[in-house]
Amino acid sequence: QVQLVESGGGSVQAGGSLRLACVASRYTYDSMAWFRQAPGKEREGVAAILGIGSTHEYYYSDSVKGRFAVSRDNGKNTLYLQMNSLKLDDTAMYYCAAGSIPSWGIWSDSREYSYWGQGTQVTVSS
Repeated sequence: QVQLVESGGGSVQAGGSLRLACVASRYTYDSMAWFRQAPGKEREGVAAILGIGSTHEYYYSDSVKGRFAVSRDNGKNTLYLQMNSLKLDDTAMYYCAAGSIPSWGIWSDSREYSYWGQGTQVTVSS
């Protein structure tokens, strides 16, 4: 069974940066993503790398585009999320997800992913 373990969360002031990491217990799936969920809100897709054929496509939610960057190191079975210029609204539990999404799939739909980590908390304060 694949296990995903996130790390790197913490407390930071607005405008600061954090780097999240997600280590998979074995070979990573074609598609990996970061989701987040704030109290009282639905889980939302933040960023994803989808392996479609021999290429990879990168996706970001509008709320983080230009501030966050997703990357992966297949040799280390690790997915990263570099978060810069953090805002109060970025406060949430961040989850790593993995799966095999078809070309017609929706990267931000949590139902597309088969495996999930336990999450790492990110808290941004003023």
